[in-house]
Amino acid sequence: MNVGKPAPGLHLVATPIGTARDITLRALDILKSADMLAAEDTRNTKKLLDIHGVSLGDRRLISYHDHNAPRTRPVIMEALKSGKSVAYVSDAGTPMLADPGFDLCREAIVAGIDVLAAPGPSALLAALVVAGLPTDRFYFAGFAPNKTNARKKFFAELAEINATLVFYESPKRIQGSLMDMVHSLGEDRSVSVCRELTKKFEQVHRGTLKQVCATYQEIPNPRGEFVVVLGPPVTKEPEQGDIDLSLKDALTRLRVNEAAKEVAEKFGISKKLVYARALQLKEAE
Repeated sequence: MNVGKPAPGLHLVATPIGTARDITLRALDILKSADMLAAEDTRNTKKLLDIHGVSLGDRRLISYHDHNAPRTRPVIMEALKSGKSVAYVSDAGTPMLADPGFDLCREAIVAGIDVLAAPGPSALLAALVVAGLPTDRFYFAGFAPNKTNARKKFFAELAEINATLVFYESPKRIQGSLMDMVHSLGEDRSVSVCRELTKKFEQVHRGTLKQVCATYQEIPNPRGEFVVVLGPPVTKEPEQGDIDLSLKDALTRLRVNEAAKEVAEKFGISKKLVYARALQLKEAE
């Protein structure tokens, strides 16, 4: 079937994160016929093209990554401005998610060039669907900082987000990151650590942060690429004794209605119930 040439513009093409056959038919069509190909690592892309029998012919395959972007981006933009189709692929997964495609995409949009997605594999989505944690609301935080203190601060700033959190991590830092998560986010939060998704040695460790952290401390040299999926904050019902203590303190400073409002907001509970309890405490004085 002849599908024709891709439309002029920048095509962000998702590529497999492990299993080569996960590539989509549309992605192959674009890679076969785009005027130019740009890749984060041309060696990986050539290997993928060879597996699927895609010939470059006389087309250009140029390298585009964080280190050469300032000098390579103008070459890609020149091709786009001349009306050519350019397919951009990252090392694996969907471009623009924790990869150098952002600046290229932004410059193309500013120049009025069409930016199109050829969706497909994504480590972020693959981890979410196997983690067994809520997916109705999630926050992708990318890679945590390298240094311990910065990492603890990074996690602490995310602690109150009422959503599932997703991080990418390297094998060298996975143990340290899990320890810092326990420190900053609490040991009781549910977590799934997904390793080598879609690959031969795919593995998912599920449990509390305390449990999974302990598991990884016993692994001498973790290997592979990791996605950490962390469940929403653990919410606990407030103890009546704690509510009463806060109410008694508030009643020394405020009128009953104001005291009830303050305590209800503090514990995230019904103001009506707190008001009724405040009246009981006042009567018992």
